[in-house]
Amino acid sequence: MDRVAGDGHLRADALAGQLGDRVGHAVRAPLAGYGVSRGRVAAVSDGGRREFQRAAPEWFRRAAPSLLGRAAPALSRRAAPGAALLLAGCSGPLSTLDPAGPGAASVAALWWVMFFMATAILLGVCAVALYTLRRERRGRGLHVGRFVAGWGVAFPVTALAVLLVIALRTGEGMLPKPGPEGALRVAARGQQWWWSFTQWDAAGNPVHSAGELHIPAGRAVDVHITAADVIHSFWVPRLTGKLDAIPGHENVLRLRADTPGIYEGQCAEFCGLQHAQMDFRVIAHPPEAYAAALAALATARPDPAHPGAADFAANCASCHGTDARAKSAAPNLAGLAQRGRIGGGTLRNEGQESVLLWLRRHETLKPGSREPSHAALDDATLARIAGYLETAR
Repeated sequence: MDRVAGDGHLRADALAGQLGDRVGHAVRAPLAGYGVSRGRVAAVSDGGRREFQRAAPEWFRRAAPSLLGRAAPALSRRAAPGAALLLAGCSGPLSTLDPAGPGAASVAALWWVMFFMATAILLGVCAVALYTLRRERRGRGLHVGRFVAGWGVAFPVTALAVLLVIALRTGEGMLPKPGPEGALRVAARGQQWWWSFTQWDAAGNPVHSAGELHIPAGRAVDVHITAADVIHSFWVPRLTGKLDAIPGHENVLRLRADTPGIYEGQCAEFCGLQHAQMDFRVIAHPPEAYAAALAALATARPDPAHPGAADFAANCASCHGTDARAKSAAPNLAGLAQRGRIGGGTLRNEGQESVLLWLRRHETLKPGSREPSHAALDDATLARIAGYLETAR
């Protein structure tokens, strides 16, 4: 390309001429294909080139230096830190690429396969585009039939077939299967906008909880998933894939935590106003400590002698239970003081003050929740209820 002497700017007329050539070629090819004479095609394309050159120089002279001159290296330097920051966003407690169980590991492997295949396809498309431009400049055309059959049919079919096989194997690995040890059975129920869980102790007695699921590390767990109102989706990214929770239907998803720890879960199906705040946690205990943790949850009770017990019974007990052995219409509050979050994942539980904040402002913290207003209760009553729940250990 010609350059303006001294300042390195691209000459606008030269660029316009080259783009005009491209426009001419774009017009020339389809006309020739329809049997239009070569002379007529040349006249049409040359006219388009001249028209493009007449219209382009004014704005091209202003835009070309900034877009195609010294700005490109500067943009590259500025884009590098941004790209690094975007890559940093791939980690976190909800990252599938940081698996902690076999189900999530298979999903992560599928993701990496898709990533590398997509990268290869991108590079291939760029290479074909450059090759096409070079052949065009040399005056040689492509064998369109072979090109379309190879790259337009055979390659996509092969790539999609490979991905289909891997995806089917990944999905099959998340289904419950009989094993020598036998999987632990738990139940999960989604409703706007919180999760309830039911587990069974060694004697077969149910233990109910809300917002937290307790499992033993290193053992397969079959989660029987359903919903009470609308379709939700059970998802613990670091442990396994996602599965829908459907009213009136039970799906089963297998998960396993390789190591003890706390794993974040999330509803992955839009289910209403507070879908984004429908969180839960899976707590994986060491195998030898799991039975004790479940027993502690089953026996956790608030102090019946606390001054707030009567206030809770009068204002909250018709919906909320504090006995993990019994179901309740609203979240079961047994062991609330030991939970990491309250309000269906809305607030971190930092003690009585967090519970009191929820009681005072739940309508603004989680709009649309079915908990009734507490405007008729004074601060002293709310403080006593919060203190009473803080004893539920």
